[in-house]
Amino acid sequence: MFHSSDRVLVAIMNSRRDFEIARDEGWYRIPQKYAPPSTTEAAVLAFYFTKAFGEEEKWSIHWYGPVRGHELARRRDLFPDELDHPRADEAYYKLQLGPLMQLELPIHSLRWRRITFIETSWDRFTAAEEINDLYASGADGLYVTLKDEGFWPEREFEIRESDVEYTVDLAIPCQEGTVTIAVGDRPAPPHALRNPDPETVRRAVERLGGEQPVPLPEATSSADAT
Repeated sequence: MFHSSDRVLVAIMNSRRDFEIARDEGWYRIPQKYAPPSTTEAAVLAFYFTKAFGEEEKWSIHWYGPVRGHELARRRDLFPDELDHPRADEAYYKLQLGPLMQLELPIHSLRWRRITFIETSWDRFTAAEEINDLYASGADGLYVTLKDEGFWPEREFEIRESDVEYTVDLAIPCQEGTVTIAVGDRPAPPHALRNPDPETVRRAVERLGGEQPVPLPEATSSADAT
């Protein structure tokens, strides 16, 4: 049904009511001022569930659906019974959706992390074992190398240091801190490793007490999808 290069947009889903609207009424809203570039180009919309969906479903993608079209609308037009809402006059993209489909194996986040949108492709989406596999950037090669070396790095990881917020290419949360990794000249904390080799990363991880343990994707089963 989809081609390997089709755009997939992963959006956060933190409300059961919004999920019921997507599933039963066939649409989902994204604030225009926060919408990522692929909002109007996405062929597929997938949903990343937050803790609002309980222990079995939180921090993971279980459902996706085809995007049939989009339009701009005010919130008051989407929810005419909430005209006094403080964002009633704000503009939203209303994405029209086809029937939602459930993944046989959910795509889990190995650790809790802040996620808003992930822009990816259909081939990455169908091959992903965990959330970090969805991202595409100049850090692809190092990401794969570090996984082959036994690490579980986080991609596009938000970190705040000295009142400055960064989104680093790769990060490895450790027992006594976080090893941050930058590829190229992307802004990063002063102590971030720049284009390191695996041995440099390993020594940095050891200095911080070792990597925080994570559940392995292989331990996931279809029983997790409810």
